[in-house]
Amino acid sequence: MKEITLGQYYQTDSVLHRLDPRVKLVGTLCYIISLFIVNSWPGYVAVGLFLAVMIVLSRVPFSYIVRGMKAIAFILAVTVIFNLFMTPGEPLVSIWKLTVTREGLSFAIKMAVRLVFLIIGSSLMTLTTTPTQLTDALENLMGPLKKLHVPVHEISMMMSIALRFIPILMEETDKIEKAQMARGADFESKSIIQRVKSMVPILVPLFISAFRRANDLAMAMEARCYHGGEGRTRMKPLVYERRDFIAYVILAVFFGLCIAMRLLNL
Repeated sequence: MKEITLGQYYQTDSVLHRLDPRVKLVGTLCYIISLFIVNSWPGYVAVGLFLAVMIVLSRVPFSYIVRGMKAIAFILAVTVIFNLFMTPGEPLVSIWKLTVTREGLSFAIKMAVRLVFLIIGSSLMTLTTTPTQLTDALENLMGPLKKLHVPVHEISMMMSIALRFIPILMEETDKIEKAQMARGADFESKSIIQRVKSMVPILVPLFISAFRRANDLAMAMEARCYHGGEGRTRMKPLVYERRDFIAYVILAVFFGLCIAMRLLNL
């Protein structure tokens, strides 16, 4: 569970850390959309190069970033297997009643690459942006929705808290698992049924702990007279600087390149 990096913040001084959080949110959104725009190997290479440059600029150790991939290994394996055997096309290998097709193999690899890039890119945003900055950026970007009486501040706060609770709950899960193992619990059984049963002693105290933490947080916010976003001010207002506009230009060029590669079937 300690391998999950989504929602964690890595403290260091880098170009990405100094960027305005609104730029990073918009950039992450453009990056995710670009993953679904490109549909060829040259396109994935371009996205991969862009991601590699961002990782270098972030100064976050690559080993620390990819550590979070262990948590989605099962989802990744299931995705690849389903695409291998469920995609019709030219047969390559037959295993019993299942057939691996050329199209299925290509699509499975592309989906795996897309999923890996998606997780790494999303983790990179949270690793370089504090929860407070993320909340301020979300609220600012969704500001026009206030005219439609949408509770923008509350939505931003909930999303930020939920994202921040991911690593906290993962740490709590790890502590509970070790405590149960010290009491003789078996989590290494090869039987799927036994593994499912062994999760009950973890899930029950985890839910109790999560509700307790949520209640403590609510009481702390009430004790500090929290009443929503109306009339609230920020200690560090968000102000665009020159590097932020340069980043927007780079994002526009990258996004335009992805669209052009899709239109030209490159």
